[in-house]
Amino acid sequence: MSAQPTATKTSAASGTPEGGNSPDGLKPGLKNRHLSMIAIGGVIGAGLFVGSASGIAAAGPGILLSYALVGVMVVFVMRMLGEMAAAHPTSGSFSEYADRALGRWAGFSIGWLYWFFWVVVLAVEATAGAVILEGWVPSVPQWAWALIVMVVLTATNLASVSSYGEFEFWFAGIKVVAIAAFILIGGLAVFGVLPGSDNDSAGLSNLTSHDGFLPNGPGAILTGVLLVVFSFMGSEIVTLAAGESEDPQRAVTKATNSVIWRIAVFYLGSIFVVVTLLPWDSKAIADHGSYVAALESIGIPHAGQVMNVIVLTAVLSCLNSGLYTASRMAFSLGKRRDAPKAFARTNSRGVPQAAIIGSVIFGFVAVFFNYKWPDTVFEFLLNSSGAVALFVWLVICFTQLRMRGIIQRETPEKLTVRMWLFPYLTWATIAMISFVLVYMLTDDAGREQVLLSLLVAAIVVGIALVRERVGGGAKAKDKDADTEALTRS
Repeated sequence: MSAQPTATKTSAASGTPEGGNSPDGLKPGLKNRHLSMIAIGGVIGAGLFVGSASGIAAAGPGILLSYALVGVMVVFVMRMLGEMAAAHPTSGSFSEYADRALGRWAGFSIGWLYWFFWVVVLAVEATAGAVILEGWVPSVPQWAWALIVMVVLTATNLASVSSYGEFEFWFAGIKVVAIAAFILIGGLAVFGVLPGSDNDSAGLSNLTSHDGFLPNGPGAILTGVLLVVFSFMGSEIVTLAAGESEDPQRAVTKATNSVIWRIAVFYLGSIFVVVTLLPWDSKAIADHGSYVAALESIGIPHAGQVMNVIVLTAVLSCLNSGLYTASRMAFSLGKRRDAPKAFARTNSRGVPQAAIIGSVIFGFVAVFFNYKWPDTVFEFLLNSSGAVALFVWLVICFTQLRMRGIIQRETPEKLTVRMWLFPYLTWATIAMISFVLVYMLTDDAGREQVLLSLLVAAIVVGIALVRERVGGGAKAKDKDADTEALTRS
C-alpha cells in the first residue's frame, strides 16, 4: 500500500483509495487475517460459555434444536446483510442501508438503538471480566479491574484500527482454538477413545435416556430459543469492519459464505459434546456450568480455571469489538448529521477519536450504574436494550427487500452475494423473528425486555420523525448527498 494517498485512483473491488483513507475518512488498516478471525470469533460470545447451562436445563438435549433454529435465522440475516455489504461496504452497515431503503428515520433509529445496545454491553462485559480478575487478584477491587479493562481496550481502539484488529485476532484465536480443542477432546470421550477418560456415563445414549430428547415437552424448544438467541449477537460486526479493510467486498463475501459452518461447528458442535458427555439434568451442569462440568467429567485438571481464562478472553474480545462497533456506528451517524459533527472526524491515523471517547464515556457511566444501582437503573438499561438484537435483524430483513431492487437498478454488477430464494426466505425470516418477539411476551423475563425495548425504540423513532419534520429541505439535501455517496462506494 502506497504511503501517499491518491486522489483519483481507487481499488476496483472496494472503491477505497489506494494507499489512503477510505471515502468516509477511515483508514483501511484491517488485514485479511484480521477480518477472517473477526468473522469467525464474532459468533463466539461469552454467552455461549456462561449461558448455555440455563438453556440445557430448560430444554434438555432438545436445546440442540433451539440453537439450530436460531442458527438458521442468523444465517439468513447474515446472507441478507452480506448481499448489501458486498455491494456497498460502509462503516454504518445496516443503518446506512436502512437510511436509504426505508427512510432517514429508520437509519437514525436503528443506528442509535444499536449504539445503545453495545455501550450497555460494554458495562456488562467489563463487570464480568472484573469478577474473574478479582478472583485471581483479590487485593484489587472489582471496580478497579473494570476501570483497568476499559482503559486498556479504549487505548487499543484509539491507537489505530490495526491495533483493534490485532487484539481481536488473538482474542478470537484463543476462543476458536479453545472451542475446537473442546469439541475434539470431548468427541473422543463421547465415543470412548480418549486415553485416560474415566467418564463411563458418556455416550449418545444421554440424548434420549433421561426422559427422552425433549424431557420438558416440545414447547421447551421455544423457551430455549429465548435463552440462546442473544448469544448470537455480534456476527454482523464483520460487515462494519469490512469498510476498513483492504478488500471489503472479498471480506464480506467470505464471511457471509462461511457463517453456516461457523455456527454449525462452534454452537451445535460444542453443545452436542456437552449433552452427550453428561445427562442434561446433571447437577454438575447447574452448579459449575456446562463446559466446566463437561471438562471435569473426563478428568481435565483445573477445568474451572481453564474455563475462566477462556471466558475472560471471550469477555475481552466482546469488549474490544463492542467499543469498536459502537464507535463506528456513532461515526456513521455523525457523517449523516444524525449525531454530533465531532463524531464524524478522524485523526491523522484514520481513527474516529471523538466517537470512541463518546461511546466509552457512556460505557463508564453504565458501569457506575451497575455498581451504584444494579437492581434499578442498570436493570432498566439491560432490559431496555435486551430485544434490540431482534429489532436490528428485522430492520436488516425489511431493508434488504428494498435494497435488492436499488442495487439491481443502479449497480447490478455489485450484486455478487445474493439472498437465497428472494423474497420468500426474507419474508420467512421476518416471520421467524416476529414470532420470537411475540413469544417473548409470554415469558416473564422476556416480556419486560420486549416492552421496555419497544418503549425506548418508540422514543428514538419519535425523535427521528420530529427531527425529519423540523429539518425539512436541509435533511432532504443531506439524504440526496448521502445517497449519491453510497452509490459511488
